[in-house]
Amino acid sequence: MKYNKVLHVVRHAKSSWDFDGIADIDRTLKSKGIRNAYEISRKIKLNQQSPQLIISSPAIRALHTAVIFARVLEFPLKNLEVNNLLYESSADKIIEFIRKSPEDITSIMIFGHNPDLTDLVNHFLKQPLADIPTSGTVTLKFKTTSWKEISHETRDAEFLYFPSKEE
Repeated sequence: MKYNKVLHVVRHAKSSWDFDGIADIDRTLKSKGIRNAYEISRKIKLNQQSPQLIISSPAIRALHTAVIFARVLEFPLKNLEVNNLLYESSADKIIEFIRKSPEDITSIMIFGHNPDLTDLVNHFLKQPLADIPTSGTVTLKFKTTSWKEISHETRDAEFLYFPSKEE
């Protein structure tokens, strides 16, 4: 079955709260988060799910996660986009942003934050998720040729890539 539009929704990897006085936007990743980002990006690569466009929140933890995914997926870092809308936004605003994407792009990967991303994917899923875990990725496939038409009705498949549980 052919899918015309594919949206990968990635929650940033596990971040650190170890530093006092650091603004939320500047928080870094924990080593566990880095490992999980590599784990999930490798799974996506094995399933030949590489995107044509990667867009990240400007938060350091999201941007670092996006860079890890881009390297594993062999996506040119110079083409990675940063958009403020993906930081402290809403699911509705992000959906509206995605619907304005260029039609010649068939696959987009976005990196951002909860609760916005869980709300976003639940807009399209039959069975809602309680929470996308850190580094978790939800791939949504739509049977439509236009980003303007992505909806619950045109969503045809979803794939969940969540980190392995650590001991």
